[in-house]
Amino acid sequence: MPISRTRVIVGSIALVFLAGASLYAFNVTEQFLIRDQRFRVATADGAADQVLRVTGVSHASIQAVEAVFAADYGQSLYLVPLEERLEALRNVDWVRDASIARVWPNRLVVNVIERVPVAFIRVQSSKFQLIDADGMILPVAKDQFNLPVLQGAKFTDDLATRHAAVERMLRLSADLGEAVMKDVSEIDVTNLENVAITVPHNGHIVKLQLGDRNYNERYQTFLKHSGDIDSKVPGAKVMDLRLDDRITVVEAE
Repeated sequence: MPISRTRVIVGSIALVFLAGASLYAFNVTEQFLIRDQRFRVATADGAADQVLRVTGVSHASIQAVEAVFAADYGQSLYLVPLEERLEALRNVDWVRDASIARVWPNRLVVNVIERVPVAFIRVQSSKFQLIDADGMILPVAKDQFNLPVLQGAKFTDDLATRHAAVERMLRLSADLGEAVMKDVSEIDVTNLENVAITVPHNGHIVKLQLGDRNYNERYQTFLKHSGDIDSKVPGAKVMDLRLDDRITVVEAE
């Protein structure tokens, strides 16, 4: 048998042996991680907070976050299905995303990234909930949020519809700027081509229809001519500012 062929055969046998040895070592290590009591996600008194550290939670329910890992207590840390638990965390109210890390020998560290509300929406005649930039509905938290009410995004809408409504609201907010937005009590995006804002003006409330662009420019036009409007049409409540050369009073008291 030629030397080169012998070397190939010997090399192949060595590779097979090495692969078998590696597989055996892996199986031994895996069984060690699964069975050894030191790697169990549990404590002597069963206190969850000693084996599960959660950070980043302000509005989400800490109990709901901990409940995601209920099936893992008493099991090996090695067996915790991190991707599956991550998906479950994303379904918890207020949780936008999260990360999970195994800390050997037997602890889990969870960092939660919460959703940020951008407006209130009406879910019943006198009941409001919060909505974030993705269009997700959030339960009202204990904190006080100074946010406008968003009209035109309904609790019963699908997520894509709510998302489109919020996107239009955020475009308007960015254009108007923080100084103006602090006085805006409502934003109406029922018609995405004619967004309207509700603001206080000279002791009463007015609704300004701003169209679908140049929001701040049109608002500044209103401020410039508001004195003339007050004198000519006292009690004007709804005004259309979509035309550059005129302001149309749609409704007055």
